[in-house]
Amino acid sequence: MDHQDSVSVPDRHDALPSRIVTTTKRRRERQQWNPDLGVLAARLLFRLQAELFQRLAAAGYDDLRPRHGAVLAYLDEDGVRATELARLSGRHKQIVGRLVDELEELGYVERRPDPADRRAKLIVPTRRGLDQILLGDEIVADIERRHAEATGPRVYAEFRNVLRAMVEPAASDGRSAA
Repeated sequence: MDHQDSVSVPDRHDALPSRIVTTTKRRRERQQWNPDLGVLAARLLFRLQAELFQRLAAAGYDDLRPRHGAVLAYLDEDGVRATELARLSGRHKQIVGRLVDELEELGYVERRPDPADRRAKLIVPTRRGLDQILLGDEIVADIERRHAEATGPRVYAEFRNVLRAMVEPAASDGRSAA
């Protein structure tokens, strides 16, 4: 069979395709009715971010953008080193540094000396940053609660467990499970 020829694709309701589709013909349509894991994960992220940042903007945090989530998602009131934020978010240190600069200019975080190592700096949320983090956590909890109600608590808990297993590093070999 020619690589560009059509191949059999699984029924749109099949959870696991019996065969990998390698053709590039009609890929756009296929991703609409039978999206792969990357497309599904992106859709989930973008929908969550859209609602989260829309609700934050309505509450007065209209200067935040989804990119800031790489820092804000991991901050706590005691502060975190930028290198740890980079590790947790999976972003390069330079990108995290730029995001911290932006958040500092916007008044959400400040840099303070780390008491454990005065050479290092902690990224610490300001009062405005803490208020936003608490509201953001409430919004995400509300979104999750709504999905749990729609799917049923057991199904939603299993979905989260499976998703967590796919994105957490594999303990046995140190590689990503994705």
